[in-house]
Amino acid sequence: MDLHKDPRFKIANREALIGVVLVIINFTWWYGFAYGLGSAPPEEYTFIMGLPAWFFYSCVAGFVLMVVLVVLAVKFLFTDVPFDDEEEERR
Repeated sequence: MDLHKDPRFKIANREALIGVVLVIINFTWWYGFAYGLGSAPPEEYTFIMGLPAWFFYSCVAGFVLMVVLVVLAVKFLFTDVPFDDEEEERR
């Protein structure tokens, strides 16, 4: 089997890139809120549901956002790929 002609590898590479983009979005969101809002003195913090705003937005809201983005990516961008080798099926 020629690995360069197998279309599954093109799909796998595309989906891996989508995963990397999702990780970059997650890290940027977390870092931006954690160090953006969290760099103020603790006396100046605002609170949401008993949590500092920087923590709420970076960890709680970020988690919810990433769950939604991953579900949407899997539903609309990922492809169901069979793992069976086509040559073995012909035998």
